[in-house]
Amino acid sequence: MTKKEKIIRASIVEKELEKKYPAAECELKYQGDPWKLLIMGRLSAQCTDYRVNIVCQTLFKEYPNAKSMANAEISDIEQIVKPCGLYKMKASNLVNMSKMICDDFDGKVPDNMDDLLKLPGVGRKIANLILGDVFGLPAIVADTHCIRISNRLGLCDSTVQEKVEMTLKELITPETSADFCHRLVLFGREVCNARNPKCEECPFKDFKCKK
Repeated sequence: MTKKEKIIRASIVEKELEKKYPAAECELKYQGDPWKLLIMGRLSAQCTDYRVNIVCQTLFKEYPNAKSMANAEISDIEQIVKPCGLYKMKASNLVNMSKMICDDFDGKVPDNMDDLLKLPGVGRKIANLILGDVFGLPAIVADTHCIRISNRLGLCDSTVQEKVEMTLKELITPETSADFCHRLVLFGREVCNARNPKCEECPFKDFKCKK
C-alpha cells in the first residue's frame, strides 16, 4: 500500500471511529489535574484503567498533589499501589517524579516531550498522553490497542512503539490525534480485541485486515 493509499485509509478509519465513539475521552479519571494523569498513566502500565481508577481514589486522598507525594515514604506508596502490579518500581517512580516536578519544574507538569521524558518512569506513551489530553497538542499514544489495530488495518507494519507513533503522525489528522487514540482503545475493547476480534461487527471488514 502506498503512503497516499494509507492516508486515504486512515481518513476512513478516523471518520468511522468518530461516528462510533463521538465522545471519546481518557478512561483515567484524573479530574483535569495534569499531575494526577501523570501518576495514573504510570500506574496503568500492565494494569487496567478500571483498577487504576479505584486504587487512585485512596492514593489521591492520602497524597492529593505533587508536594505531598514528593514527601511520602516509598514504602507507604507501595502498599497503596500494590494492586496495580510492579508496585515497587511504580511507587519509586511516583515519588521521584513528584520530587522532580517540585524541584525542577516549579510544581508544574512539563508541557513538552523533552522535559516529560526526564521524569522517572515516563516514556513516550505517557508523555504523549499528557501532551494530547492536558495541553491539547498533537499526540499519538501508541499503546497495545493502537499498535495492534493500526497493524491489522494496514496503517502500520511494526510493533515497535515509537515506529508506530511516527508512522501514524504522518497519517492521522494532528488536531484529532489524541481523540483518535482514545477511540482505538474503545474499539479494541469492544470489537477488535487481541484474541477474539469480532470481525463480523467490524466496519473495516472489507480492508482484509491482518490477524
